[in-house]
Amino acid sequence: MRVDGSVVGSIGSGLCLLIGVASGDGYRDVDAAVDKIVGLRVFNDDEGKMNLSLRDIDGQILVVSQFTLAGDVKRGRRPSFTDAARPENARPLIDRMIDSFRERDIVTAHGVFGATMDVELTNGGPVTLVLDVKDGVAG
Repeated sequence: MRVDGSVVGSIGSGLCLLIGVASGDGYRDVDAAVDKIVGLRVFNDDEGKMNLSLRDIDGQILVVSQFTLAGDVKRGRRPSFTDAARPENARPLIDRMIDSFRERDIVTAHGVFGATMDVELTNGGPVTLVLDVKDGVAG
């Protein structure tokens, strides 16, 4: 991941997390998301089945804060971002997520909060999952 042409975050094998923080999200939501993500069995075992977790493969995490995930395009042609958390509310939650992964001894890189970032991704599969957390429950 680059900001203004300089690499600010890079990982090996693992997960690239695009994180959108919505109004009303809190620390319970972050904790539930981290617990769920660490335990997700989304990597192939020797038989080609999604059966291994991030820990099983000694994987790493790249956290990309992306407020546009809270965008609403139900009306008109221009997205509305009124559901996105304000930066002063979102940044502490993103920071907690990064710290929580690191506390679990997972190598975690991240971008620059609020910056325009160029993200390069090699997506094995491809596999893309959406994890929505409400009221401290990951689903």
